Amino acid sequence: MMDTGTGVEMLNSLERSDHTAFVEGSFLYVWGGCKSVSGTETLLPSDEIWLCDLESGIWERRGMEGEIPPALSGACGSYHNGTLYVFGGCDPNGHTNQLYCVDLLDGCYTWRKVTDAGGNTPSPRDKQSCWVNRDRLIYFGGYGCKTIREVNNSRNFTVHESSWAMIGMAFFRFWGWNSEVNVFDTHTATWEEPETHGQTPSPRASHTSATLGDRGYICGGLEDTDLDIHCLDLVTWIWTQM
Repeated sequence: MMDTGTGVEMLNSLERSDHTAFVEGSFLYVWGGCKSVSGTETLLPSDEIWLCDLESGIWERRGMEGEIPPALSGACGSYHNGTLYVFGGCDPNGHTNQLYCVDLLDGCYTWRKVTDAGGNTPSPRDKQSCWVNRDRLIYFGGYGCKTIREVNNSRNFTVHESSWAMIGMAFFRFWGWNSEVNVFDTHTATWEEPETHGQTPSPRASHTSATLGDRGYICGGLEDTDLDIHCLDLVTWIWTQM
């Protein structure tokens, strides 16, 4: 299904935050997120994606099918070789660590849930960032929950609050920010957490990120209020503070 237009009603449908947006060619893609409705945060539909022709200014809404993700806010969307990958975020039940992908070039917009990945999937989180490099999705940071064992085994986690919650078959006790680096190889569908060195940034979420060659950069974010800039060499895994 496709709707087109530039009117006020369509633009109101586009109002959102904590969404995924990226540019490919002459099109801007927008998916997911949330908006405030009568003072209540409302998750937006995940079975549609919006395209804006940057030359004409015309918006289109495309319907999506397949293994559609739950409605999400704060998920991390990454575009690589015609495929949109969406990892983590908050669904109606809380934080998640699910990974979904959809081919945006075949015109079918069919979602697939990645359930056969190797390695250890990162813990549930939202508002993390992602660098795309050499067919890898390299995630950094975010805010989410961990088990007692995970917190005890991690030096890259700052506890914000603690309470009991059930997600799947695991009890999660602690919520907070992390400074972990997690890599998903799009060829082998395998997760890896490389050991990093150097001047590691403090745990954070809601930061900005960018890549330049084999270097990934981050700036700012929560929980730290400093507007600091760090660079990670995506080959040697060495951090440098700028």
